[in-house]
Amino acid sequence: MTGLPKAELHLHIEGSLEPELMFALAARNAVAIPYASVEEVRAAYHFSRLQDFLDIYYAGAAVLLTAQDFHDLAAAYFDRAAADGVVHAEIMFDPQTHTARGVPFAAVITGLLSAMDEAETKHGMTTKLILSFLRHLDEADAFETLEAARPWLDRIAAVGLDSSELGHPPEKFARVFAAARALGLKAVAHAGEEGPPDYVYQALDLLDIDRLDHGNRSLEDPVLVARLARSAMTLTVCPLSNLKLCVVDNMAAHPIDRMLRAGLRATVNSDDPAYFGGYIADNYHAVEAARGLTRADLVTLARNSFLGSFLPDDAVAAHLAALDAYVARG
Repeated sequence: MTGLPKAELHLHIEGSLEPELMFALAARNAVAIPYASVEEVRAAYHFSRLQDFLDIYYAGAAVLLTAQDFHDLAAAYFDRAAADGVVHAEIMFDPQTHTARGVPFAAVITGLLSAMDEAETKHGMTTKLILSFLRHLDEADAFETLEAARPWLDRIAAVGLDSSELGHPPEKFARVFAAARALGLKAVAHAGEEGPPDYVYQALDLLDIDRLDHGNRSLEDPVLVARLARSAMTLTVCPLSNLKLCVVDNMAAHPIDRMLRAGLRATVNSDDPAYFGGYIADNYHAVEAARGLTRADLVTLARNSFLGSFLPDDAVAAHLAALDAYVARG
């Protein structure tokens, strides 16, 4: 599975903070964390819902203070992703998580961008950056974040919407997404993970998204499924995340194969791999084993990841040709 060339389209860089790095950064920055050991941190990674995860996610982010911290965080992810066969990664970051703690926006983004440049040199990996708004905060805060991002818009591919889904429908952010669109940015949004199919409709119709993050609950609405299939809307599905956050009861109940059979452009991604027990190859392995996916299915997932990326057409074509060559080699 690691040899299969693929893109990762749904990865929260703060969610790749492994406990070992958390402790190292806490020591470097003299930040107190509420855990005595790496083992204690891992023991805390048992969630019954999205909010349980978010509480520990935000606590862990407290160790990230300097540009070097963000560089080290992203560089560690890119090393791991490269080992899993990722040749293109589109990573999300949550600047409000950090600016609310007094960390300058510039420190966050310059650290990430330097790691992205290093990944290209070190691994030959192309990367793109997605600025995600925290939906539990208000739209005014999102507008302030978009304004802070202006000096770096040439390095930001899209805006996104993440954090607590229930009670925070996409319509809450319609104006800031329109403003981002006017600045030339693409748009993605989490919808249909815990939220109902109506949130997916809102993301499509009010946010004008280019890509749907998660989207599992779309399957509850046949009309919505037909619309997503007809428009070739990419769904960035995160199987181990779905399991860890109890979106599915077990991996045998995961709908990834139903998505493919319904003609949806589904992809497989790792979401917050340090917290959910697996990077992208682990997610491919999990659905292959639990849902009996064929080699052709796995290749389709990889193909979809390139088709759903924000790469230019010539780069997508080159990746698809490399994927075909890999398949031909057997």
